Amino acid sequence: MRVSNVTVRKRLLLALIIGILIFLIIDVRLGYVQFYLGDMLTGRAKDSWSRNIPFEPQRGEIVDRNGVPLATNMSAPTVWVVPRQVKDPATTAEKLATVLNMPKETAYREITQKERIVRIKEGRKISHEKAKEIRALGLDGVYIGEDSKRHYPYGSYLAHVLGFAGVDNQGLMGLEKYYDKELSGERGSVKFYANAKGERMNDMADDYEKPVNGLDLKLTIDTKVQTIVERELDIAEAKYNPDGIIAIAMNPNSGEILAMSSRPSFDPANFRNVPQEVYNRNLPVWMTYEPGSTFKIITLAAALNEGKVDLEKEHFHDSGSVQVAGARLKCWKRGGHGDQTFLEVVQNSCNPGFVELGQRLGKEKLFQYVKDFGFGQKTGIDLQGEATGILFNMNRVGPVELATTAFGQGVSVTPIQQVAAVSAAVNGGILYKPFIAKELIDPVTKEIVMRNTPVEKRRVISEDTSKEIRHALESVVAQGTGGKAFVDSYRIGGKTGTAQKAQGGRYLENNYIVSFVGFAPADDPQIVVYVAVDNPKGVTAFGGTVSAPIVGNIMKDSLSAMGVEPRKEQIEKEIKWPDTAPIELPDFVGMTKVELMEQILNLRVDVSGEGDVVVRQSPAPGTKVKEGSKIRLYFGSGD
Repeated sequence: MRVSNVTVRKRLLLALIIGILIFLIIDVRLGYVQFYLGDMLTGRAKDSWSRNIPFEPQRGEIVDRNGVPLATNMSAPTVWVVPRQVKDPATTAEKLATVLNMPKETAYREITQKERIVRIKEGRKISHEKAKEIRALGLDGVYIGEDSKRHYPYGSYLAHVLGFAGVDNQGLMGLEKYYDKELSGERGSVKFYANAKGERMNDMADDYEKPVNGLDLKLTIDTKVQTIVERELDIAEAKYNPDGIIAIAMNPNSGEILAMSSRPSFDPANFRNVPQEVYNRNLPVWMTYEPGSTFKIITLAAALNEGKVDLEKEHFHDSGSVQVAGARLKCWKRGGHGDQTFLEVVQNSCNPGFVELGQRLGKEKLFQYVKDFGFGQKTGIDLQGEATGILFNMNRVGPVELATTAFGQGVSVTPIQQVAAVSAAVNGGILYKPFIAKELIDPVTKEIVMRNTPVEKRRVISEDTSKEIRHALESVVAQGTGGKAFVDSYRIGGKTGTAQKAQGGRYLENNYIVSFVGFAPADDPQIVVYVAVDNPKGVTAFGGTVSAPIVGNIMKDSLSAMGVEPRKEQIEKEIKWPDTAPIELPDFVGMTKVELMEQILNLRVDVSGEGDVVVRQSPAPGTKVKEGSKIRLYFGSGD
């Protein structure tokens, strides 16, 4: 059958159109793949060829308020292996095992894993010397990745607060964990390419993704104060062999923690070498116990603020005990203190006197102040493991519970609660939230990313009440049970505390927590210091004899380190045996050696210079020093 030319042309035209459409579809598809999917497909291909050698970021440093480093980083390379690139596994394993001090069999098992890339366990965070040895071996498939490990330059210094980081530089305890996200940063890497056989593709350049370092953390801690606290706790630990010691120093006008420490302590770099209960418990925020007489400050504040007592004019007779609902509550002094003003009740830490104040207040009012001062709830400090303490259920508070609470027995509190509460009592009446992290700072730009500022929770008492409390507590140190905390030329206020420890619902025999909380200067408080010693050995355990001297020493050196000027006006210290009255230094300048003989019989003299006349002296005239103290005199011609 003959096909007409017209039909042939139609068929050819149709074939042409179909061919054009097919080629158009192919071209569109190729263009779509090339231009739209090209980068994505190339990326996928590169990912299948790529091998990453991780570069860990530098963890943010932790520094004190003045920039002193407390937690830093040390470069510590890590060994990585690409198993498919290892040409001679046996030889490679043997050489690696020799340098890394590991069994050859273990090394062989590591480098022959069916993984794209393997991190050698024994090759993590090695020294630069070992890394150099491995590079020198020129082993195929073996790479050195940049890494770091945490370094604590002062060892156990501030250990419980700082906490520590693990082998992967992840925060595990303390501030390291609390601010782990901010300190961690983001991992970088060096990416190289390998073919299906695992062989490196040298015609493709390596890609370097720079790690993003973590933010630096600046604390409210003052290393000058912290060093003094650490020193005094070391001395006390050696002297008393206690079960534990707690110390906190805080700025009462802001809530900033200036120092915090406890014993037993540990080295954060070697935390695995101590029991978990040692490093896992930051005692200043974790431990709860009966506060004893330091809690009387709260009762005093409530009574004064409610107008329930006049410290100077009202008197109280202490016979040595008081009967409350059939219970006999004793004073610490056998036979009592007799007739005394309520100021003397405070100075003498007289339990029956504070029972009287508690009864005048009543349970609702007293416990309202207890809660307003922050007890029975967390302070909110930015540290892990804070406890809440325990207060009586109001439905179960009877006359005896009211009486014992008034002098600090039967309630359970934390050290940080006590410091915050006493700060509110002496700073003018404002309860602040304690905090220890001051700023988060970008390590490159030095830009402040986050800043903590003082948080006022509430006003608890009036400024006038706070002023009365400061005066009463200054008299406790000058003329009462806190005399061992007295510091010449600095106005110190404070309160002693001696609490019998309880276990299984019963009080332990001869097992006490003795404490002292002090503040200075008494007319304008800049620092509050709390020290508690748990079960001191070889001594009659009282807060006034054990803890008060520790606080006095901390106060004396800390105030000087903080640049707080001495105050010449202070309440005259009552001299008690075996103490002797301090000597007020006269002006020796201009005196001859003969004239000096009658002036310095009770002092030790260090002489400098030549000549017969004193031209300069140290300490300055008017300074009060203990009998037998050393003074320095500079001699000259006197012209």
